[in-house]
Amino acid sequence: MPRRQRILVAMSGGVDSSVVAGLLVRRGLDVVGVTMQIWQESQTDPRHAGCCSLGAVEDARRVAASLGIPYYVINFKEEFRQSVIEHFLDEYERGRTPNPCVECNRTVKFDLLWQKMKEIGCDKIATGHYARIRKDRRGFRLMRARAVEKDQSYAVYMLSQEQLAQTMFPLGELSGKAETRRIARELGLPVADKPDSQEICFVSEAGGYTEFLKKSRPSAFVKGDIVDVDGTKLGEHDGVANYTVGQRKRIRLNLDGRPLYVLRVEPAANRVVVGRDEDLAKTTVLFENVVDSPYYRRDARVAGKIRSTMPPAPATLREGSPNRADFAKPVRAVAPGQTAVFYAGATVVAGGPIVGAEGAA
Repeated sequence: MPRRQRILVAMSGGVDSSVVAGLLVRRGLDVVGVTMQIWQESQTDPRHAGCCSLGAVEDARRVAASLGIPYYVINFKEEFRQSVIEHFLDEYERGRTPNPCVECNRTVKFDLLWQKMKEIGCDKIATGHYARIRKDRRGFRLMRARAVEKDQSYAVYMLSQEQLAQTMFPLGELSGKAETRRIARELGLPVADKPDSQEICFVSEAGGYTEFLKKSRPSAFVKGDIVDVDGTKLGEHDGVANYTVGQRKRIRLNLDGRPLYVLRVEPAANRVVVGRDEDLAKTTVLFENVVDSPYYRRDARVAGKIRSTMPPAPATLREGSPNRADFAKPVRAVAPGQTAVFYAGATVVAGGPIVGAEGAA
């Protein structure tokens, strides 16, 4: 008899990854549950700090026991701190807006954990992301989830062909979270009605990520000038890490009765540049470190997203240094440090960190 496929399931303690484990067990696969230990002692209460916290481990262990699968916790705390938390802090200090979930997928989940998958003799890794993978004559195709409103292909855009070949996203074919919870109840999983985690997993302090930043990088909270596009001082800010492109909160200024928004954050000069809402509209997005696929075509007409919650908008890709995406209609509040991801139909064809924007509405 051939050996059953052995699958490492990344279990965060939530309903999504728990259902993944249950579905694969139901398919007769040899499932191993693994949780990454990444919580930090500096958290106020690590039991309630979101995915991969101490409380999440307890939930994942209960799910594994109910499914009758082996379960392990792997300590990635130091690696997570260096590659995700330090990156998060560095980016805000540089006046950029990071996406820690994308960085965690890139450096931890689909790097360190993916390597661990091979070390312990598993054939593939499975996660609770809502995305799809297809294989055809050109290679492995990363696609948006069938449930568009739950799609998370944006967060895993960076996967290489080798990684896609050994990755499974069982939830990508489901109709949405309601079906996921229905399956969880059907499987008798103890987390079927557990609420979704909404916070950054390593931030549990009261006051959210800004309080976390203040404790970790006080140098990013030195008072400085708020200026208009001509450099005229309009007021004073409380530290560049408090601001991101498109933000109105904490500006407390208006011009001719109209609100002002953050256009740029300039940490070298310790100033925040503000302007009107229409000044946020840009036609060209600049991005670097492009991860592309066999489905990428130069000068291709695609649909692009500059943040995870944005519906894809028509654009044309241009190669260069950095690469460019010319949008058919202006996009608002392009924030350096966020991620641009581009699709041909439902297929991810390219993506990379945003470094700037050009053009006006």
